[in-house]
Amino acid sequence: MLQQTQVGTVIPYYLRFLERFPTVRALAAAPLDDVLTLWSGLGYYSRARNLHKAAQRLVADHGGVMPADPDIVQTLPGIGRSTAAAICVFAQGGRHAILDGNVKRVLARYCGVHGYPGGAAVQAKLWAQAEALLPPVGKNASTETAAIIAYTQGLMDLGASLCSRSKPQCEHCPLSADCAAHLLGLTHVLPGKKPRATLPQRETVMLVMRNTGEILLEKRPANGIWGGLWSLPEVAHERDAATAVRRYGVSVRASQSMPLIAHGFTHYKLNITPLLLDVKKSRPGAAGVSQAPGVVWLAAEDAAQAAIPAPVRRIILSI
Repeated sequence: MLQQTQVGTVIPYYLRFLERFPTVRALAAAPLDDVLTLWSGLGYYSRARNLHKAAQRLVADHGGVMPADPDIVQTLPGIGRSTAAAICVFAQGGRHAILDGNVKRVLARYCGVHGYPGGAAVQAKLWAQAEALLPPVGKNASTETAAIIAYTQGLMDLGASLCSRSKPQCEHCPLSADCAAHLLGLTHVLPGKKPRATLPQRETVMLVMRNTGEILLEKRPANGIWGGLWSLPEVAHERDAATAVRRYGVSVRASQSMPLIAHGFTHYKLNITPLLLDVKKSRPGAAGVSQAPGVVWLAAEDAAQAAIPAPVRRIILSI
């Protein structure tokens, strides 16, 4: 959850998640829909799908126990080199270097490494520094374990607090006497910024089909943006709505455009035009459920609580 999401946002999600899935086995046995519902609002839903798959792999291949070898942990879905190392440090007391976003910033400043940390060449330099700066191997195993855990936690906390991105508090930093960026007056330069790129914009129209208080939701494909979540059907243009709704077995009685919603992704910006359609079901079906596969009618309040993307929830709550 802490990948690409701030701690303050994560905490309530984390607590609810652990309450519902207290063990790896509970998570592995849960339906993906339940996992996505509790993740809804955190974004980057591939993280939730990978977490679910990783739990299933842990149960199937490792008896539900996290391996102590970061190379093995890294083979689990969604876990990279730094996350695998952090897991093995905190869960097993292993001596491994980590390099998350905060640590990259600390090491870039402390070691005077120029360039954007996300670039391959700069990242390789930072990994080399992270390995070289690990606490020395101790003679006592328990002391060494405590030392590596304290060092790793301290490094992350330093990057999350004193060594902040915009206003580092060098006067309070325990590393300032040896920090290259501080000594050379380069804290505003290091680490290097990501080269700016203009995000392309995409347009879509979401169909909010409403029938006597119920909203139609459609399951998205497992892969791609919002994979596996429930969402509103989409068309390229409002003029396509009349034709599109026929496949859902409804007829339109009234339509109304709603305010545009802009939603940012990593690589593009999505402009969503919601179109509210008051519809009538023109073919019979089981109560509350469409005959079409992957489609469901839910009361608006239930639809807003389903495993849906954040902008879709905003749309439904605004009706």
